[in-house]
Amino acid sequence: MDETKKKKIKQFLIKYALITLGCALYPVGVVLFLQAGGLAGGGATGIALIINQVTGFSTGIITFIINVPLLICGWKVFGREFFLSTLYVIALSSVLMWAADIIFLDWLPAEYNITIPFTQNKLINGVTGGAIFGCGMGLIFRCGSSSGGTDIPVKILKKKFRHISTGYITMTTDIIIVACSVFAYKQDTLEVLFYTVLSVVVFTLVFDWVLYGGNSAKMVFIIAEDDSAQRISARILSELDAGATFVDAKGAYTGDDKKMLLCVVKPVIYPRLRDIVREEDTKAFMIVSSAKEIYGEGYIPPDKDEI
Repeated sequence: MDETKKKKIKQFLIKYALITLGCALYPVGVVLFLQAGGLAGGGATGIALIINQVTGFSTGIITFIINVPLLICGWKVFGREFFLSTLYVIALSSVLMWAADIIFLDWLPAEYNITIPFTQNKLINGVTGGAIFGCGMGLIFRCGSSSGGTDIPVKILKKKFRHISTGYITMTTDIIIVACSVFAYKQDTLEVLFYTVLSVVVFTLVFDWVLYGGNSAKMVFIIAEDDSAQRISARILSELDAGATFVDAKGAYTGDDKKMLLCVVKPVIYPRLRDIVREEDTKAFMIVSSAKEIYGEGYIPPDKDEI
C-alpha cells in the first residue's frame, strides 16, 4: 500500500472517530441536561424537544423524521460525501438520543442511585447542556459533516453570507425556534425561555471555539537589523519548528535598511517567540495581532471548503 493511500485511510479514520465523539456528546447535552432539565433547544433538536414536551414522543425518533427531507436537500447542494457523513451522524445521534431517553429517563433502576436530571438547577442544566451540545456539534462541523436538520440550511446560508460565522447563523435560527417553545412550555415559561436562550448563547460560543479555535494563531511582525533578524529567524526555525518570511524594510525616519520577519505561531508557542526576540535584540520592533483563519501548511489546507 503506497503512502498516499495510507494517509487517506488515516485521515478517514480520524475524521470518523471525531464525528463519532461528536455524536456521543450530542445526546448527553440534549437528553441528559436540556430535555431532562425541562429546557428547549435550537435547530431540529429544539423542534424535536418541543414536540417531545407536547406529545412525550422520543426526541431521537422525531429528530430523525425531521432530518430526512432536509438531508435529501443537502445531498443535492453539497454532494455524496456530505450526504453519507451526515446520514451517519443523523443515524448514530438519533439512536444514541433514543437510547439515552430510554435508559436514563425511563428505565434506570433505582438501585443505581442515579437521578436524571443530575440537578434541578436550570442554570446548570442550560449552561452544561449548551456547552456539551456545542462541543459535539463543533466536532461534527469541523469534520465537514453536519447533524442534518437546520444545520443544512445554515451551511447553505454560510455559502451565501461568507462573512458571518456559522455559529451566529445557527444562533439566529435557534432563537426563532426557541421563541416558539413559549407555546409548548406552559409552566415557568419566562424562566424556561431565559435559560434556553442562555444555553443557545453558550452553545454558540463553544461551537465557534471548537470549529474555529484550532485555526487561530498569533501573527507577528518583527522589525530588526539584518544580523539580529537572521539570528531570530534561525532560532524560530530550529527551536519553534515554525516558518518565517523575510521582507525588506526601510526606516521612514532614519532611512536605515532593516529586515522585517513575518511569522505565524500558535498562541501556546508565542511566549517563547517573544523570549527569543528579547534575547537576540532588545531594540527589535514587534507587532502582534490575532489571526483567526490561516490557510497553508500546518493550518487549514487552501483547498478545504469554508466552515
